[in-house]
Amino acid sequence: MARHPWRVVLWPVVIVLAVAAVVVTGGSFYMLDYSLAPIPARADTASRYARLYKRYPETRPWVDSLRSIQGLRDTFLTMPGGERHHALCVNRGSRKTALVLHGWRNCAVDILFLARMYERDFGYNVVVPDFHAHGLSEGEAIRMGWLDRLDMLYWLQQFKADTMVVHGVSMGGATTMMMSGEKLPEGIRDVRFVDDCGYTSVWDEFTGELQKQFGLPKFPLMYTASLLCKLRYGWAFDEASALRQVARCRYPMLFIHGSRDSFVPTEMVRRLYRAKPAPKELWITENTRHALSYKDHRAEYVRRVGAFLNRR
Repeated sequence: MARHPWRVVLWPVVIVLAVAAVVVTGGSFYMLDYSLAPIPARADTASRYARLYKRYPETRPWVDSLRSIQGLRDTFLTMPGGERHHALCVNRGSRKTALVLHGWRNCAVDILFLARMYERDFGYNVVVPDFHAHGLSEGEAIRMGWLDRLDMLYWLQQFKADTMVVHGVSMGGATTMMMSGEKLPEGIRDVRFVDDCGYTSVWDEFTGELQKQFGLPKFPLMYTASLLCKLRYGWAFDEASALRQVARCRYPMLFIHGSRDSFVPTEMVRRLYRAKPAPKELWITENTRHALSYKDHRAEYVRRVGAFLNRR
């Protein structure tokens, strides 16, 4: 029988490639679950209120006052995709409405400190949605703002007002920017956007965290995890770009970002600001880490946002 020495060499290569494929595939599944799986206790709003009151004690009397007159309402909508989504709403009969968007693995309750600012200081109605797979909204996986931009446009349509502002923090900020490049519902006379520490793109954010947390380069895991996300959930990491969306936006936008933000590096907001056509404003908050600009600079935050809303 003829011998085939090349087979002796080939088999170890095949085994190594097979093992590598298994490792990369397993790593891709792990990355998706690590990044996109909802928290198990996402519907535990009692603990979220307790945390909110500890961090922002001034919100408790505001919430209690609204509840005493049934002014803080749970609202549910069936989205075009069939999921039932939830929002907290305050309707003070104004012709101005703010859509306030929370961050990754947070919920509507967590961002009520900004809802209070809009209702109490600026006289806006407020809609605070729970994102897909967050809080009391249905959904199997977090979508990092990309498909969420369409859900938020649906909320915007349902609560359309003469004057509107969309204000998001972290993933909510990225969603705000992703919305800004889309066609908005007709009939809104004045619409503005406030991005507080949103990322340039999901690809950029995940690449940075992969390096910081695990010391891994983007190849091959980012590519395989992105492909897996596309197959499982219908979107890929490189599609989800706030940077491309703000380049298409012609509405006024205020960018806010902490100077010491390492989770969403401050450099990202400078790229976003450069990409956005006028009108636009940028405020880098001094000595501030991720998503803490309001907490660290409350009076200045309210003043700057108020001035942005009133600027003509």
